[in-house]
Amino acid sequence: MKKVYAILMAALAFAACSTDDNYDLDYFTQKYKQSETPEPTPDPTPVPTPESDTLYVAIAYNGSTASLTGDVDKITVSQTGADVTLTSTTDKYLLVTLSGSATDGSLLVNSENAWELVLNGLQLTNADGPAINNQCSKWLYVTLADGTENTLSDKADYAEQSFDQKGTLFSEGQIRFQGTGKLTVNGNVKNGIACDDYIVIDNGTINVNTSEDGSNGIKANDGFTMKGGELTIDVKSDGGRGIRCESFTTISGGTLTITTSGDCEMETVDGVQDASSAAGIKCDSLFTMTDGTLTIKSTGDGGKGINCSQNVEFKGGTLTITTTGSNEEAKPKGIKSDTGIIVSGGSFSVNVKKSWACDNGTDSDTPADHLTVEGTPATKTITQKAVTIIY
Repeated sequence: MKKVYAILMAALAFAACSTDDNYDLDYFTQKYKQSETPEPTPDPTPVPTPESDTLYVAIAYNGSTASLTGDVDKITVSQTGADVTLTSTTDKYLLVTLSGSATDGSLLVNSENAWELVLNGLQLTNADGPAINNQCSKWLYVTLADGTENTLSDKADYAEQSFDQKGTLFSEGQIRFQGTGKLTVNGNVKNGIACDDYIVIDNGTINVNTSEDGSNGIKANDGFTMKGGELTIDVKSDGGRGIRCESFTTISGGTLTITTSGDCEMETVDGVQDASSAAGIKCDSLFTMTDGTLTIKSTGDGGKGINCSQNVEFKGGTLTITTTGSNEEAKPKGIKSDTGIIVSGGSFSVNVKKSWACDNGTDSDTPADHLTVEGTPATKTITQKAVTIIY
């Protein structure tokens, strides 16, 4: 048991959290609301938790079963083969480490407080639902252990349940990725990673793949922020998005590469048929990039690089978008914004085979009217199908 505690304490050094969920959504998103002078707010970094306030559970998957060690007598455990459910009703911080391999296994967690999941060399596939399902509405810290490679996959159809299960890795609460290990998520049925709150990526090497029968690479309801690490997303489904966010999207560091190859998906709303295009990033609020590298390639019919309901504000970093799809059902644009495209720093390059490289909603036939360039860039080339701006 001491060895288990020692290993888990090393992982705990990455992150921990007070049992009080001090960072509510409204407070956090004040930093990202559309404003020229947003008010600064604390970063929701977890507060170190004493060992005495932490429950440790280690799960080792092995084929059709799983073995549990640690403080299993202090929580409720339910297990059928390699399907494990943990329920914690205490005020202690729960730290769970997963390792091993199973071709039909899963982890479902119910917790009243924020908790941490350490992936330490895990290969986990669930044949009828999410590989990992977090039913806690507070923070889930996903730590990718140093030097490890981890894979999560779903398969076939999801079994009907009384709780949400929207992707291979699903969370009701906020997700924060950290650590320097690797994670591959395969979404064969639904989303790869889905969250009913917001997602923050601090570090790690993360690959997300969705099949033709899947959906989006990453789906976040209340916001997506990338600060570091490497994130690669490959989406093959029609109408699928690399990142589908119903709120703000912020990139301030790291390397993000998105590829979509699906065509339009036809939808009928109130008797009217419309085409829903695949997109690298589909954002329903403000998109902001200040640093890092973002590369998007879309090859399907009508596919778009960034499709945003509010402003696309590019202030720094390196952005490269290429769309090569046809325009049989929809127009394949590099960046589409309903309110404005504003470039003020960094390296900005958008190229399309059809339609417009940048579209801010104007009816003008003059390419320069389709975006706003602030300051004095060293290079500025603006045509209908190619825009290059470098400061």
